[in-house]
Amino acid sequence: MLKTCDILDEKDKRLRQVSKEVTFPLTNDDKKLIDIMIQYLHDSQIDELAEKYNLRPGMGLSAIQLGVAKRFFVVVYELTGPDDLEKEFETYVLVNPKIISNSMEKIYVTDGEGCLSVNRSVEGIVPRYARVTVEAYDMDGNKIQVRAREDLAICFQHEIDHLNGILFVDHIDKNNPFKGKDSMRAI
Repeated sequence: MLKTCDILDEKDKRLRQVSKEVTFPLTNDDKKLIDIMIQYLHDSQIDELAEKYNLRPGMGLSAIQLGVAKRFFVVVYELTGPDDLEKEFETYVLVNPKIISNSMEKIYVTDGEGCLSVNRSVEGIVPRYARVTVEAYDMDGNKIQVRAREDLAICFQHEIDHLNGILFVDHIDKNNPFKGKDSMRAI
């Protein structure tokens, strides 16, 4: 079982490297890693399990955050609301992802973005596209396209940044952390 302490911290230089394209078929190690990532993200969003196993909640995780410099990430996206008794999730595994189109509209997370590799509170605006279309491959090597909007679009952009050695804190203007706030929509 993956633990929060297994996820690289922002101080680790490996997070700054550009991940390499994946070739198919996926190795057994890659498949196992993907399964472990999915399990962590799923369990981290269920309060009882997160507390029991001391998991920091997250919805996305890139291979590089576990020290594997390969271009894939996993997103476990909660479909249900906070008042629903049973949580439902949609799981995305995107290999060699590329953003092929995006909206002109920019958005940002009101409470600020978070990251399983950034273990501190960071204030400021991270400008993101409100909608993106991502082209990638599934685990079997089939080409897929995923259209995402709002928080899912932000998550995809965040994880693709990881694959390029970029952390969300890099997008925040150091001199004016809330720069551009009035030209974007908060979500």
